[in-house]
Amino acid sequence: MRATLGYSAVIAIGVVLSGPIAGRAADTPNAAQLIESLTPEKTRGITFGGQTASPPSTGTAKSAQASLSVPFATRSAEISPAAARVLDQLGEALASPKLADFKFRVEGHTDTVGRPEANRALSERRAGSVTAYLITKYHIDRTRLTPVGMGQDGLLVETGPGVANPANRRVVVVNLGR
Repeated sequence: MRATLGYSAVIAIGVVLSGPIAGRAADTPNAAQLIESLTPEKTRGITFGGQTASPPSTGTAKSAQASLSVPFATRSAEISPAAARVLDQLGEALASPKLADFKFRVEGHTDTVGRPEANRALSERRAGSVTAYLITKYHIDRTRLTPVGMGQDGLLVETGPGVANPANRRVVVVNLGR
């Protein structure tokens, strides 16, 4: 499922609002789709009454991100074969010449099942596992990736405490610029 939100392109995989779709190969974005989502748009400076808001020759980068359903076993940060299939597409995208000059934040997210502190620690381990996988398999420079555990902050689908919602268990990759 693909959706464009303002200036950010987001590819959401898994359960968004309509129910589970995890496991269907057609729902995993390919490297080309991820490159498109993670490439910031450039805009020209805007001039009002002779004053330039930003220099016209230097574009201003717009935020770019991709939200991926990376299947982990319950309470695990180990990369499963299913997770590897998703991360292989991300690795190819991040290793591409088009994204080679950019840095990225790799956010781990959880649902609301469990204690918030435990969810934050789990999401940190998962973001670290994703980052280590990309560094090891795709030789992405470690300085280009910043793993961050978000826990249950920033839910994709708002739920109450203790609600297992696969849409909220995801990895978000955010382009931080050069």
